[in-house]
Amino acid sequence: MHFELAFVLLFSIATAVAIAARYFKFPYTVALVLAGLGLGIVHAFEPPHLTKELLFAVILPGLLFEAAFHLDFRKFWKNKLAITSLAIPGLVLAMGLTALLLSPAMQSMNALEGFGLISAMVFASLIVSTDPIAVVGLFKALGAPKRLAILVEGESLLNDGTSVVLFTLVLGVASGQSFTLGGAVMEFLMVTGMGTAIGAAVGFAVSKVIMRVEDAMVEITLTVIAAYGSFVVAEHFHYSGVIATVVAGLLCGNWAARVGMGPTTRIAVESFWEYLAFALNSVVFLLIGLEVQLSSLLASWLPILLAYAAVLLARAVVVYSVSGLLRLTSEKLPWKWSAVLTWSGLRGAISMVLVLGLPNDFAHRELMVNMTFGVVVLSIILQGLTMSPVLKALGITGLKDVYQEQYELARGKLGAIHAALGALERMRRGREIPVEVLEPMERDYQQKAQAVELELTTLKQQSSRFHEEEQQEAIRRVLIVEKAALFSAYQQGTLNKEVFEHLTAELDERIARAKDAEAHVPAEDARPSPPQALAS
Repeated sequence: MHFELAFVLLFSIATAVAIAARYFKFPYTVALVLAGLGLGIVHAFEPPHLTKELLFAVILPGLLFEAAFHLDFRKFWKNKLAITSLAIPGLVLAMGLTALLLSPAMQSMNALEGFGLISAMVFASLIVSTDPIAVVGLFKALGAPKRLAILVEGESLLNDGTSVVLFTLVLGVASGQSFTLGGAVMEFLMVTGMGTAIGAAVGFAVSKVIMRVEDAMVEITLTVIAAYGSFVVAEHFHYSGVIATVVAGLLCGNWAARVGMGPTTRIAVESFWEYLAFALNSVVFLLIGLEVQLSSLLASWLPILLAYAAVLLARAVVVYSVSGLLRLTSEKLPWKWSAVLTWSGLRGAISMVLVLGLPNDFAHRELMVNMTFGVVVLSIILQGLTMSPVLKALGITGLKDVYQEQYELARGKLGAIHAALGALERMRRGREIPVEVLEPMERDYQQKAQAVELELTTLKQQSSRFHEEEQQEAIRRVLIVEKAALFSAYQQGTLNKEVFEHLTAELDERIARAKDAEAHVPAEDARPSPPQALAS
């Protein structure tokens, strides 16, 4: 099958899965993996393979840049100790613990002689990172407290660079290269430090150009250059392309976008990167499912389960240890968050690409491939499907609070009642039905409306978020009407192009301010009062 046709099919399938996932309220990323598994079983078509070239050249830079571009650096910096602790020393510790747990378990299986500590270290180094392709999209979709989301996104962005460097070092040792702790530390600092410098240089240069132009298409193109250019340059000189792209994304999103982009351009750039992330996520999760050979995984079910248990246990030990140490600092975390951070540590495409990059003659290569694919699929399906129940059970989901369902139900009732009253008024004006029939019905609906409005007033006293949501909805609706009126006037020739662009820019600025206001609602405002308050 032609490469172009395969990608058209992938996007068509992704669109169908997205529609179905939204309708059935099913995690989109998990649905994509399941769809890929199903298509792989029936051999529906020959897809492009998930190779290192495809991931590094096309998918990874775009996803990393989009996540970094939308990450608020001020919030990231407020949680720098927690994020760096999990992403660097925490990752190294997780790798060591995974290897120490897995090695004796594998050696106890008589059929797996020779799978010693070195082999376990290689596997641990390639599986240990929480892949941002899997985590960021899934966690955003489920909703969570903003600080918790920052921790997950920040860690996942940083630990990819750490894991790739660690894998390279460990693979070198396993291949017989000389190793010293000092040399390994210097190599790590050189690769990550130069990656940071290259990303900063590219991000700074692109940001300065953005500040000197006022063209949305040009500025979108410049951000694409920053995303892929920083990655390519760093990888060309054998430094960390992952770190370079993350740094470039942070600079462009937190400096260039806020200082150098007008409101209209900023909305266009953000919309472009949101769509690109959706498209790339769709492709990569489908390819993960299509790449898996179920027969091979079933043949290696025991090593896969042992590896998954070791990875999850090591992750839990690291997260809870870091959380314990952070309680001595200003960045302390609730213990409930530690459970979420542990369970949100999904594995993804980077692990699969690293294991496929092992030399063909590497010891236990086929087994490591099966173990990696098995752990990735298990983490995405098992943890992905249970993430929402875990958040709800712990009472920290950002999607609903204790009064949210009551509020939505009351709003729905009030909307239906107002629609009915409007219909009765139209009947009265059209004299379709006698007034003596309509009046009792109108009184009944008015009484219902008053009762529901009283219920809404009571609910708003429990959480100020409901009032803010209504205000934001009103602002959004008014701005949509204004923009539609401007566009209509421009099409009819009432406004010339210059006036239309000027008024549209002003309106886009108001939309941007409204978005910023919505994004900076204090988290405390959303916390519900004790349930007794409503009963009283």
